[in-house]
Amino acid sequence: MTGPYAGRRAALATMHGKQSVIAPVMHDRLGLSLITPEGLDTDVFGSFAGDIARTGTMREVAIRKARTGMAAAGTAIGIASEGSFGPHPAIPFIRAGLELMVFIDDARGLVISESLIDTDTNHDETLASGMDGLDAFLLRAGFPDRALLAAPALAPASGPLIKGIRSAEALAEALRVCAGASEDGLARITTDMRAHMNPTRMRSIARLADRLAQRLSSACPACASPGFGRIGPGPGAPCSACGTQTILPRSDLLQCPACGFEQEAFLTPARMTADPGSCPLCNP
Repeated sequence: MTGPYAGRRAALATMHGKQSVIAPVMHDRLGLSLITPEGLDTDVFGSFAGDIARTGTMREVAIRKARTGMAAAGTAIGIASEGSFGPHPAIPFIRAGLELMVFIDDARGLVISESLIDTDTNHDETLASGMDGLDAFLLRAGFPDRALLAAPALAPASGPLIKGIRSAEALAEALRVCAGASEDGLARITTDMRAHMNPTRMRSIARLADRLAQRLSSACPACASPGFGRIGPGPGAPCSACGTQTILPRSDLLQCPACGFEQEAFLTPARMTADPGSCPLCNP
């Protein structure tokens, strides 16, 4: 295999088994081998359970995480990812996961990130005092193939937090402990979104790894640096009535992370216009 990363090594900062889906993609697509440093505690950058707060944006945290892995492995290339779950940014009544993956190449001075919004998520939570009435929630959560975590619904920050629950017996005991420690007698049961506890999330990470590898295989037309790819929507298509730029993008904007060269990739024919209904002047 040829390419800028064939035969190279990169550090993957994870303690949750993400190498099982990221490493094969990077090797098969780029010839890049991944090292997962042992003893790396990535939970210090923030946890889904909320016991450790994430400080900074997802991208900032992923970069710090990747650099920690690079320092531990002694490599000039690093990869890390972050996830966040909640309402879909465009369709709030749908749950979604946002995954972000960052790639650092210090030899080339590159920091490249790719992201993915995935509605294929089991992210959910409920309140309960015991096992009765939990069947519908457990079905949505994909339990026990996908783990749960439990905490008191109302309790001090030092209250019990039980992660990685994967059996009915363990869940019943977690409910007893956490509901008993809560001021209202209820436990908060949440899907455990750590990658090694959640095959649904692991599939999203695999898809994002493929997207990142595809970008790294794309060379800049101007300087041939790897990583040429989409950074956002291009200009809006012109209104067919007045020519004003509308809210409907006509293209994706591609950019080189090394030299800054930009190019439009048209989603529609370059001369196509938009309906006046999307025009801020014709339809204010």
